[in-house]
Amino acid sequence: MVFRGIKIIDFHCHFPTSYRGPDTGSQRLVEKYGAEKLKFLREQSRQYRDDWRLVYGFDPPETVTHTDEEQAARWVKDIDTKGVDRVNWVTGGGNDNLAKIVKMYPHRFTGFAHHSMFSEDAPVELERAVKELGMKGYKIIASAQTRPIDDKSTYPFWEAVEKLELPVVIHFGVLGGGGSMPSDQRNMNPLTLWEIAKMFPKINFVVPHFGAGWLRELLMLCWFCRNVYIDTSGSNQWMTWMPFELDLKSLFRRTIESMGPDRIIFGTDSSYFPRGFSIEYLEDQMKVCRLIGLEQSGIEKIFYKNAAKLLKLEI
Repeated sequence: MVFRGIKIIDFHCHFPTSYRGPDTGSQRLVEKYGAEKLKFLREQSRQYRDDWRLVYGFDPPETVTHTDEEQAARWVKDIDTKGVDRVNWVTGGGNDNLAKIVKMYPHRFTGFAHHSMFSEDAPVELERAVKELGMKGYKIIASAQTRPIDDKSTYPFWEAVEKLELPVVIHFGVLGGGGSMPSDQRNMNPLTLWEIAKMFPKINFVVPHFGAGWLRELLMLCWFCRNVYIDTSGSNQWMTWMPFELDLKSLFRRTIESMGPDRIIFGTDSSYFPRGFSIEYLEDQMKVCRLIGLEQSGIEKIFYKNAAKLLKLEI
C-alpha cells in the first residue's frame, strides 16, 4: 500500500476497543476536584475538541458499540482505502487485549505495551508483553503520572526496556483538548526525560505531538540526547496557544533544520470512527514537507523508514 508513491506507517494510533479497564486516572481527579467541578472542567475541554472537529469537518465519535473484531476489520478496510501500509497501536485496552487485536492482522498492525511503569511487577509484565504477546514497544503518558518519571525507583523498569531493546513513546505537554488536567505539572516538561535518556542511551524515546506545547524544551532535549525522536501525531492545535506565530509548515521546517529527518516519525493519533484514519493530517503533513523542499529520501524516512527501523520491520 502506498500514498502518492510513499509507503506509510502511522506510528501513533489508539485502537477504539470496547474493553475498558479500571479508570484510576478519573478516580484521582474526582478525589482532587470533586465530581461536580470535574464535570464542569471536562465540559470546557470538550468545547475545545468540538471546535477543532469543525475545522476539519470531523464527525463526533460514534456512540454505537462494536466488538474488537469488527473494529479491526473496519480499520483494515479504512487504511486500505487511504493507502496506509501499517498502523502501530500505542494503546488498546491493556496488553493482552491489544495483543489479541494485533494477531488478527499481523501484517497491518503492531502494538505497544501500555501498563503502569510504577506497578510492582512492571518490568516482569513488560518482558511478558514482549516475549509472549509480541508487543513492539512501550507507551506512557508522562503528564498523567503522579510520580516523577525520572525517579530512581523507575530505573529497574528502564533497565528492562533497554535489555529488551524497545522504543518508548512518552507523552509530555498538554493532554487531549484544551483545558486538560495533568496529574503532575513537572512531568509535562520533556526535559524531565533528560537524566533517563542519558542514563539509558540505548533506549530510543519518541516524544509525540512535537512536545504538545513544549517545543523549545523538546528541541533542547533532542540536542542533548540523540536517542530522542519526535512524532508528528495529532492535530497539533497547541500551536494556536504559542506566544509567537507558528503553523505546521514552520513547525516542520524548524524541527527538520534542527535535527534532520532521521529522528522524526509520522503519526496521526487516530482512534475513533466514523473518522477512522485521519487522512487529513497525512495530507497536511506531506504537503508541508514538500513545500519546504524536503528531499524524497527525507520524506520516506519520516513517513515510513524511521518507524520501520524502530519497530524492527523490513524496509
